[in-house]
Amino acid sequence: MTIENKTSLLEEICKISKQAGDAILTVYDSEFSVDQKDDKSPLTEADRKSHEVIDRALKMTDFPVLSEEGRGIAFQERKDWEYLWIVDPLDGTKEFVKRNGEFTVNIALVRNGKAVLGVIYVPVKDEMYFGAEGVGSFKVSNYKKVESEGIKEWMSSVNKLPFKMDRKYTIVGSRSHMSAETEEYIAEKRKEVGDIEMISVGSSLKLCMVAEGKADAYPRFAPTMEWDTAAGQAIVESMGGSVINWKTKETMLYNRENLLNDWFLVTK
Repeated sequence: MTIENKTSLLEEICKISKQAGDAILTVYDSEFSVDQKDDKSPLTEADRKSHEVIDRALKMTDFPVLSEEGRGIAFQERKDWEYLWIVDPLDGTKEFVKRNGEFTVNIALVRNGKAVLGVIYVPVKDEMYFGAEGVGSFKVSNYKKVESEGIKEWMSSVNKLPFKMDRKYTIVGSRSHMSAETEEYIAEKRKEVGDIEMISVGSSLKLCMVAEGKADAYPRFAPTMEWDTAAGQAIVESMGGSVINWKTKETMLYNRENLLNDWFLVTK
């Protein structure tokens, strides 16, 4: 896949992400009910609406889709897929229910297990993070205002990640999940670098904070699924950072038989 093809694909996926975000906001601005999935995590009509938008659009592409809302595809069926989309229609449903705005739409393209293209849209803030292997990573604020200009207009040095920031060593953590192992990692890092700034945010925004340059590291020593991280990993790695499987000490890979991620560490 050429850079030109990746650029065109990024543009299309950004548009799909925004459409899904618009569908989410129609529910966010209403009195919605909350159901529970089998794992007791929350599910709302916004998850369903976003899934429908994305699934319908991606079915028009050449690649199959693995989504949180369609996780039941057998490994025997998907193990030989060279390319696939990995999608979280609404990442951060707990944050959505709390109405704090820290939820995202995540769409990633995976090639032979490697996340090579990612788009993360933040509907409430109208912020778009996107990146692809060999292209770089970018952030665009006020996406709705610039959507008609085309992606090549956005891929400038002004929007390219990471942004330069004068700050202390910063670790980003989860708004909803902070394990004892994570606390231990932070304590060890404090011994190494001294004073540390902490940021707590929800959903895949934690990976975005590292890609953007707002944080140096994101240790995740608690459960996540492939669709929680694939898009963010593509953006981080296209920026020049890394997402390392804590168990294997190698780059985290996707479309595995077990869709539950191992612990991992994101660094810039």
